[in-house]
Amino acid sequence: MKIAKIDIIPLAIPFKFGGKPYGWGKQAWSRLNTTLVRIETDSGLVGWGDAFSYSSRRAIQGILEEMVVPILIGEDATDISGLMHRLQKDLHLFGRYGMIIHALSGVDIALWDIAGKAAGMPLCNLLGGRVRNDLIGYSSLFKYNDPELVAEKTRTSLDQGFGLVKLHETGVAEVAAARQEAGQEIPIMVDTNCPWTAAEAYQMAMKLKPYDLLWLEEPLFPPEDFAALANLGARTGVAIAAGENACTAYQFREMFRAGAVTYAQPSVTKVGGITEFRKISTLAAINSVQLMPHSPYFGPGFLATLHLTAAEANPGYIEWFYLDREACLYGDAIKPNKGFYQVPPGPGLGLEPDPNVIKDYCIHDE
Repeated sequence: MKIAKIDIIPLAIPFKFGGKPYGWGKQAWSRLNTTLVRIETDSGLVGWGDAFSYSSRRAIQGILEEMVVPILIGEDATDISGLMHRLQKDLHLFGRYGMIIHALSGVDIALWDIAGKAAGMPLCNLLGGRVRNDLIGYSSLFKYNDPELVAEKTRTSLDQGFGLVKLHETGVAEVAAARQEAGQEIPIMVDTNCPWTAAEAYQMAMKLKPYDLLWLEEPLFPPEDFAALANLGARTGVAIAAGENACTAYQFREMFRAGAVTYAQPSVTKVGGITEFRKISTLAAINSVQLMPHSPYFGPGFLATLHLTAAEANPGYIEWFYLDREACLYGDAIKPNKGFYQVPPGPGLGLEPDPNVIKDYCIHDE
């Protein structure tokens, strides 16, 4: 079964989250950029993946179209591990991590979608797991910098059935507002997105400790300073989570060797796809680290996260980006039901993207 055709399809879907827009490079973040990878085989099977591309959509598209696609056309679609190894090796000159691996992640997810379809079974079954209908989700709020808005979104999340809430805040007042609204029994997590030095992180972790966080996520810059993360957790007694910015199993191996985290957060659209995610899962189990996948997206990568989690003996929680999208590739099929998720039962990733959404939100040029 040969790879006959590959299409790179960039989408931009507007969204609202109830706060003041923010983003990168002084550009307000108002659209969900998704770079779809559609792979078609000579047997007619089609697989879908997506590569992480929040604000790097043009770069990811260029990497895929100019560097990756020419290598893949005519290759054996069933040789996923071999192809991913070759791609990483052939492209290592341009960087082992970051956007190169993000781009390859989309390819890998699409190839696994094809593998599941060829086998006639859901991806989680192909990976040796089973379809579970009790995957626990948590509400992952945007950054508001406003205690009242944080309290409001915490309350609406709980009213919709979520049993856990994650904040993206760096202020004590916002965390205190969420804890007061949620009460003492609801787990609260705080993702700070790598803002502090080791000294600053220690001070802030101690200030946040009274609010009984389930975990403090990515408190340090640079995020790959695993020794400092380990020291922070040991000194404060606060559980540390990290990994959304790590790529390939090798960076996670170093993370685990350092004893840096209680919770590991690989993102299937960033680490190298399903192939690398499975390696990380094994490393996490061997090192007694709980896997908590990073999944603030709504395309094939989210479906892959559901299947990977369903295949775990000790599944983590599913991250659900708490925002209002103008459209969704899968309609209501991936919406949580009172904070829980069902794994799509169809072959491969289990669902096909809506062609009308692709047509309406595809970016042709800008």
